[in-house]
Amino acid sequence: MARYVLEVAGRFEAAHHLTSWRGAPEPVHGHTWRVVARLEADRLDEEGMAFDFVVVRQALDRIVARFDHRDINAVPPFDELSPTTERLAEWIFGELRRELGAAVPLVAVTLFEGPDASATFVDGAPA
Repeated sequence: MARYVLEVAGRFEAAHHLTSWRGAPEPVHGHTWRVVARLEADRLDEEGMAFDFVVVRQALDRIVARFDHRDINAVPPFDELSPTTERLAEWIFGELRRELGAAVPLVAVTLFEGPDASATFVDGAPA
């Protein structure tokens, strides 16, 4: 069966620190973060699109704007949770799912903490 995979990326600049890294708070440091939302569909709409990139981009931009040029540790819920890349990817996925709705074929969010390290949260809900 044919399948279409769409990826929409965004980025932001932000500082953070893990609250208990090897038993102690990590020093505050910054990253250029890159986030990629992945959508999958098995058919195209009447326009010939699996989903509108613009809609995803706008939602993603609104979500990551909360962190841009800020200390992530001061942004809820990460003022109470250690802001690991894994937790951030899961949180961004959840926020994007809420903004776009459950009918949108969002399957994963990958968050890059700089150019060489990333974490991906994959939706575990049945299709």
